[in-house]
Amino acid sequence: MTRILVVDDDQALLRALAINLRARHFEVETASDGASALRRASTFMPDAVVLDLGLPDLDGVEVVAGLRGWSDVPIIVLSARDSQWAKVDALDAGADDYITKPFGMDELLARIRAALRRAAPEPPAPVVHTATFTVDLAAKRVVRAGTVVRLTPTEWHVLEILVRNAGKLVSQQHLLREVWGPHYEHETNYLRVYLAQLRRKLEVEPAHPRHLITEPGMGYRFEL
Repeated sequence: MTRILVVDDDQALLRALAINLRARHFEVETASDGASALRRASTFMPDAVVLDLGLPDLDGVEVVAGLRGWSDVPIIVLSARDSQWAKVDALDAGADDYITKPFGMDELLARIRAALRRAAPEPPAPVVHTATFTVDLAAKRVVRAGTVVRLTPTEWHVLEILVRNAGKLVSQQHLLREVWGPHYEHETNYLRVYLAQLRRKLEVEPAHPRHLITEPGMGYRFEL
């Protein structure tokens, strides 16, 4: 199910957008200020963000810039600001689209679909090569120095998610939710254990990993 984060301090509009999007089978999270939006984006990992610029704590352009610091998620700005400069500021900060209020729900849905199409990743390569090991996603196999590396199903699942998102930060909560389920989102010690095991099996220097990178307090990233 496609995940949408909707950010607006107008509670009536926020509820209306959430209801309409859920009716069209989107999974929706909401936030009514900038700080909450940034926190929820890091845990919910949305496929698209619908963002009002007029927030009570942060300007929406600051939220766009904050998201762009770690994510390339499509951002669709909703705003009553209809000046050319407001649009330029938002787009320059990293927004993908800009809709002026008032707007029609059909238009917003069309913009969301278009943003999701543009953001759709290319099919991942079935075999990913690093300097020291190869990950065959189709065969679910890792080879290092000509030898198949034996991974447990959980180790493979963690590695597969990171490899399929190569170069991108994958949050701790997203990994825990995908591998262990929604009730394990705070069990970060699980990740420390399994990343340590993967590094021992795959990295030349496990204490100084080149490929399985920790972003302290945020998550992990796979680098080629």
